[in-house]
Amino acid sequence: MLQTIRERDDLKGLLLVGPIAFWLGLFLLVPLALMVVVSFADRGTYGDVVYRFSLDNYRALAAPEYARILGRSVEVAFWTTAMCMAAGYPLAYFIALSPPRRRWLLLFLVLVPFWTNFLIRIYAWMIILRSKGVLAAFLGAVGLLPGPAEAWFARIQLYTPGAVLVGMVYEFLPFMVLPLYASLEKLDLSLLDAAADLGARPWRAFARVTLPLSLPGIVAGSVLVFVPAMGMFVVPDLMGGAQTVLIGNLVNNQFLKARDWPLGAAASMVMLVLTLGVTLLYTRVFGSGEELVA
Repeated sequence: MLQTIRERDDLKGLLLVGPIAFWLGLFLLVPLALMVVVSFADRGTYGDVVYRFSLDNYRALAAPEYARILGRSVEVAFWTTAMCMAAGYPLAYFIALSPPRRRWLLLFLVLVPFWTNFLIRIYAWMIILRSKGVLAAFLGAVGLLPGPAEAWFARIQLYTPGAVLVGMVYEFLPFMVLPLYASLEKLDLSLLDAAADLGARPWRAFARVTLPLSLPGIVAGSVLVFVPAMGMFVVPDLMGGAQTVLIGNLVNNQFLKARDWPLGAAASMVMLVLTLGVTLLYTRVFGSGEELVA
């Protein structure tokens, strides 16, 4: 009797998991396996894929120019994550401590940009940051350009690495704010009151109570920002131009322009392994956040 019930439960579990497993296998694992195979192939004379397997594509990616692109991609993803953290943590903290009605309004404002097309948002920033754009006109009107703000504006104007960071932070900031808010919203304020009663100053209470309890949100937000930032190619292409070529741009160019699918597939595999490596290292150091809280 018990064995029959267990068999029925196993069958129900298989029926529930089966469609999802089939979907993931067909649209994730199979394309990934094909990408691995193509990464070891060669490019034909007319851009076709010749299945003559070798490590030539991976050797080509070890060249200095490609190594610089990989290093730049990691650097941009790191600074994007760090700046999203610096801007997102205070915002998430403010939202979490706001009254319920205001809290939902603030969350709504954080999510509003997702209601518009991604390219429209990027083009809006291009208009703002171009040399004679909205920001330049405003700084000129208040007497800061030319003047004290000239060097600062030169770092973030369109087609500079600074402009790419602005666009990336704007795009990924909600992915940092929401996990942080989910952790901070659960914060028991009586713990902060207890820390204050015991003589802890606000900064010490934050370091000993608030920050450790928000570590799960920090870990989740960092992963949610770093991983897509590594593969982003639209923002660097539109806002950075030729000065900021990242690994995502390299993959896009090899597939769509150079028609060198094997090299593009190899670059994709390198990006995947590099992203997974950094993510695993980060989670190994910080855990999921729950272990450190415990």
